[in-house]
Amino acid sequence: MNFKNILVTTENGIGQITINRPTKLNALNTETIQELHDAFKTLELDSNTKVIIITGQGEKAFVAGADIAEFANFSVEEGAQLAAQGQELLFDYIENLGTPVIGAINGFALGGGLELAMACHFRVASENAKLGLPEVSLGVIPGYGGTQRLPQLIGKGRAMELIMTAGMIDAQTALNYGLVNHIVPQLELLEFVKSISIKIIKNSPMAISKAIKAINSNFKDGENGFKTEIKNFGKCFGTDDFKEGTTAFLEKRKPVFSGN
Repeated sequence: MNFKNILVTTENGIGQITINRPTKLNALNTETIQELHDAFKTLELDSNTKVIIITGQGEKAFVAGADIAEFANFSVEEGAQLAAQGQELLFDYIENLGTPVIGAINGFALGGGLELAMACHFRVASENAKLGLPEVSLGVIPGYGGTQRLPQLIGKGRAMELIMTAGMIDAQTALNYGLVNHIVPQLELLEFVKSISIKIIKNSPMAISKAIKAINSNFKDGENGFKTEIKNFGKCFGTDDFKEGTTAFLEKRKPVFSGN
């Protein structure tokens, strides 16, 4: 896969996407969003890729925000279309992937960068990470799902304060809020995330995909998460992975999952 703004590698079942615009602090523009969509889609279709890690190039930023110069002169209609297309193409797309996506936040995750991290299934931050949604300081609001996912992750009151003040929080505060799961030194970030990925890979990819759907269902309008759980729990019983997992347990051996 050859891209202008991102790097993609795969090794031992782990796909890694690195946003590679260090001179722009890895800011998101429409071209990069399209490339990210294409990379995630390709990795999702690759049965050998069991986990996807997304991070930023360099030591300063995961993604320091959207590329403001690109939309500074947009009309009302163009602004709404920018948000709608971005959400559908990338942010909602990541959230609903069947392959687990881990955000490795290696520095600033601001605006669209934090929204990208929040679309991941969970997040790990380096000690120097700074996170925030500064959009109101530009006379706009988060448009890539930030007003929805931040309250889900840290609670309504904290999300209101963070968005209204346009402030930044450090990694320790993000951990305390539940916005990230772990903090590690920057030099150890990717190895730590890969160690979590290895634990995930040992389990049934089919079951993990169905668990993601069931968890996400609780946060979607018109869906009953408990019913989704029941349906997906039942579906597991007709799979090769269920037969292998239960047989391996009864035979006191480690399972070898096919993902089917």
